[in-house]
Amino acid sequence: MSRLDASELAHRLARNAEAVCRHYLSNGRREGRYWMVGDVHNTPGRSMFVRLTGPESGKGAAGKWTDAATGEHGDLLDVIRESSGLVDFADVAKEARTFLSLPQPEPQLDERRRLVQPAPTGSPEAARRLFAMSRPIHGTLVEAYLRRRGITSLHGTGSLRFHPRCYYRPDEHSATETWPAMIAAVTDLEGRLTGAHRTWLDPEGFDPVRLGKAPIDTPRRAMGDLLGHAVRFGVAGEVMAAGEGIETMLSLRMALPAMPIVAALSAAHLSAILFADTLRRLYIARDDDPAGDGAMTTLIERASDDGIEAIVLSPRLCDFNEDLRMLGPDVLRAHLRAQVAAPDVARFMAEAA
Repeated sequence: MSRLDASELAHRLARNAEAVCRHYLSNGRREGRYWMVGDVHNTPGRSMFVRLTGPESGKGAAGKWTDAATGEHGDLLDVIRESSGLVDFADVAKEARTFLSLPQPEPQLDERRRLVQPAPTGSPEAARRLFAMSRPIHGTLVEAYLRRRGITSLHGTGSLRFHPRCYYRPDEHSATETWPAMIAAVTDLEGRLTGAHRTWLDPEGFDPVRLGKAPIDTPRRAMGDLLGHAVRFGVAGEVMAAGEGIETMLSLRMALPAMPIVAALSAAHLSAILFADTLRRLYIARDDDPAGDGAMTTLIERASDDGIEAIVLSPRLCDFNEDLRMLGPDVLRAHLRAQVAAPDVARFMAEAA
């Protein structure tokens, strides 16, 4: 979709700003010329305000919003993206057109041809198609799975989706099975989807040994272009935390709810993550095993070469999800408070204090 199309969608949404807010930011309310809510993820509160009236563009334009707590700002397309847990702009545009009761654009001939051609197995295109056919995690088995692992703070998890019948093949000689799965988008520094990670889940319940994963030999697999990229939660600026597993990093965020985090999915990929030009301090969430120690050492060296301060965060047990489940969020928070730089305690841990 062209920039002109995106601009026109934003203008049409702005003309219906209050209706957009009532639908996508339902935990807020109107106060004068503004819609007040906690944040762009529809959290209750008053730190974010959306202009409901004003000119179509420029200063004071209708539909523009600012979050006074974080400094984030944007338009109503951003509201739809974040509150709906979407990643690709095509999905955001489709949702906006549906809300505005506009016809969906017909695909061009070359697009239609691409749609009917199978994507190579394990390719970035196959990963994009898998993510696109999955749905947001709210109210799904993925949400239940994460909550049972102690992860109850699920804001900004648009990079995660749920697929009810995701293909699984034990090996090339076995029949294909289907299991429900958590699908994670692997993206580059520009937010382009380059791969996907699948965690197959047990639809029968939460087993304390498998921790909710499906009873299969390899319940986790990745596909696409992974090297240097990661599953991202939040937009990294000067500070970011990086680690291996999705559950590990979401557990860390239970204590540092405002810190941008990335999950590299393995020790080898963690040591190779790419750094944004803006990054000045990197927290490395260490897994207590030899592979984790090796990745930590490599990452510290790379960060130092780029002039980035590296701080290691160590769990008390094997990883931060085990800390969260076995010791509880208060102990995890206290343990991390002693390891995080003082300015970042106030900046990123304030919501959990």
